[in-house]
Formats: sequence, C-alpha cells, structure tokens
Amino acid sequence: MPFNPLSILNGAVDATGAGGSIRNAIANASQKTGIDFNYLMGQAKLESGMRSNAHSGTSSASGLYQFVDQSWLRVVKAHGAEHGLGWAANAISTSASGKAVVNDPATRQAILSLRNDPTAASLMAAEHASDNKGAIEGSLGRSATSTDLYMAHFLGLGGARQFLTAMQANPDRSGAAMFPAAANANRNVFYDSAGAPRSLGQIYNRFAAKLDAAGATQATGGPSGLSATRLGEWGADVIPGNGEESTSNAAVWAQNTLAQLSGGSSLSGTRTETASLMRPTPSTARLAYMMLATMGA
Repeated sequence: MPFNPLSILNGAVDATGAGGSIRNAIANASQKTGIDFNYLMGQAKLESGMRSNAHSGTSSASGLYQFVDQSWLRVVKAHGAEHGLGWAANAISTSASGKAVVNDPATRQAILSLRNDPTAASLMAAEHASDNKGAIEGSLGRSATSTDLYMAHFLGLGGARQFLTAMQANPDRSGAAMFPAAANANRNVFYDSAGAPRSLGQIYNRFAAKLDAAGATQATGGPSGLSATRLGEWGADVIPGNGEESTSNAAVWAQNTLAQLSGGSSLSGTRTETASLMRPTPSTARLAYMMLATMGA
C-alpha cells in the first residue's frame, strides 16, 4: 500500500511539545550510535540551553549542538548517508584546501538549516562524538570519558588531544597559556571570577561537573515517547526563524510543504509551485527527512 505522507499529520495538535521531541531525538541518536544519552543531553544543555533554534552572535554556530558551518558540513558528508541524508552528503565536496563546499547556494542553505532539526542535529552530534571517541582512545590508550568528548567538541580533536595529553603530564599547567586564542574567546572557561587563569585540571573538572549536572537535570524522568510517529510531536523546532513554539504551527508548515510536493493548494488557499523531489528545496528536504526519521528509516 503506498505511503501517504498526510497520514503523519493525524493528531499533530496533541503532540507532547518541543521539550519532549528534543529528548526523543537525543534518545534516538544515543540508541543508534551508542553514545551516552546523558552526555548528549548535557552537551545540548551547555551548548544551546536545549533550544534547537539557538544561534551564536559571534560565529556561524547554530542549532541544538551549536555546530559551525564547516564542522556541520564535514560531519554530514561523513555520516549523512547513514541517516537518510544521502542527498546532503552527496552535495558536499572537499576543496584542495580541505574546506567543505556545496556548489548550489540553495542546497547549501538547506543542509545548514538541518542544524535546527533536533533529530538531524542529535544524530550528527552523536556521530561526531563517536568519531572523536575512537580517535581519543587511540591517542591516550584508555577509554574516553564524556568530558573527553566534550573537550573534543570544545577545542576540536587536535586541541583536545593536546589538552588531555598535557593534563595527564601536568594537570596544574595553565590552560590559557597553552590555548591563548581559545582563552581570549572563552574567558569564563579559562579564568576564574577574580581573573586568575585556571589550570588544565580545573578546566576539565569544571566541564565534568557541568556535564554531570546538565545531564542529570535534563534527563529527569528519562527519554519518553520513543515510538512517536506523528509529525506534530516535533513541535515548532523544525520551523527555523519564526520564533513560535506550537505544534499547530508545525502542522500548518508541513501541510503547506506537502501541498508543494503535490502541486496542490496550501492551507492558506494559494496555489503553490510543484517542488522537485530530485533536488529538494530547504522545506521539502526537512520534511522528507522528518518523515523518514519518524518511520525509523
């Protein structure tokens, strides 16, 4: 029997809300990749305050896990096809200088907009953590902790290796002296309230405490609704830029997009242009991805 995408919208207004959809997305990513659920919850809390539409005012960082443009494009290139994002992975290439590029501006924006989709963001954050876990364990010769993984997110894999290796040798070494650029951009991490530089050990322990606290707080009650299949349960987190948080608005957005797919009428009553399935627009790409994700594809 042909799949009817409109059936996903049944009961959308009775959804559990944005907070529940984010927890479900993180739980799904944890289950699929083996990365600890509490770590992913804590990281999302520290990075964005659990807001899927968060944007940095000082960089290109965006979404639940605050991926900058280049980091996002690289992880989607590496792992997108594993999670139904083959169209995005295939559109990304690597320049001679090592930069991830997408030739078509509209496709590039569609890929970057997926950072605001809790499921895509959670899956890519988990895959990124998994990659870093293997690399860190290979370098240090021990199991990687959640704090090790966060250091790799915070400083990059190379920086984390330097940090962790140096901390093993001398935990009292000044972090700001070792990472001056990072310290200038994150003074609250590298310096205490009196302006004194924190040691590597102090920085590491501070992140460990924050991750533990954030993960415990956000995971209260545990993940819920893992079998959710209704598009409305994504809330309005999947509608970037409108600042509204209601499942009814999510349903309206999805209905309008489905009308584009069929060349029919949107909920506003206007005729819309038929979208190309071979080259998805940002809206149809997000919708197609959500459909696959809710079906467990």
